[in-house]
Amino acid sequence: MGPRRVLKLSLLAIFAGIFLSVHRRVQAMPQVVAVCGMPGSGKGEFAAVLVSAGVPVVSMGDMIRAEVRQRGLEEAPNVFGEVAASLRAAHGEDVLAVRLCDRVDELLASHSLVLIEGLRGTAEQTVFSSRWGDAYRTVAIVAEAETRFQRIQQRGRSEDGDRAAFEARNQRETGWGLDHLIEEADDTLANETDLASFHAKCHAWLDTVLSA
Repeated sequence: MGPRRVLKLSLLAIFAGIFLSVHRRVQAMPQVVAVCGMPGSGKGEFAAVLVSAGVPVVSMGDMIRAEVRQRGLEEAPNVFGEVAASLRAAHGEDVLAVRLCDRVDELLASHSLVLIEGLRGTAEQTVFSSRWGDAYRTVAIVAEAETRFQRIQQRGRSEDGDRAAFEARNQRETGWGLDHLIEEADDTLANETDLASFHAKCHAWLDTVLSA
């Protein structure tokens, strides 16, 4: 009786382990998240929180910066916008999204969550939603225009400039449909106060997504 009982309990433990392993695999369905927001809203800070949690990030902005360097152009505020516009004019509004998809799929092979930083246009949204379906979602980071401008003045990136450059960039990205993406995002995080509070919101959002 003793040995049989031990055997039965051992088998139950094995089956329970298999069930839990399968259950975890089902829960850990790969997800793709794209974050959008007007210039200076805090997309980079959102991405930094996810990176610190081990989530790989693919940046659409980095693709434009790489294109500027590849063309040997000066890294000035107007140049980045002109290069982005020229790529879209030559290859279609969805050019960056199309180029990005294969890299994201590569990352999904070894990660349960991948972040696309810098979704800016409705054409890009169409590509991503068609590619990943229900496994795809968007997050919008929102902040008032003056708050965003002051942040941009403080961070000192090569693509940033004065108030005129800031307004021109807002107008350009709105023309791609960014305002609609923000309005229709699956999740929205406000970033109006201190950085620590915003990071706490990002961590809470990530916990919710990973536990879903």
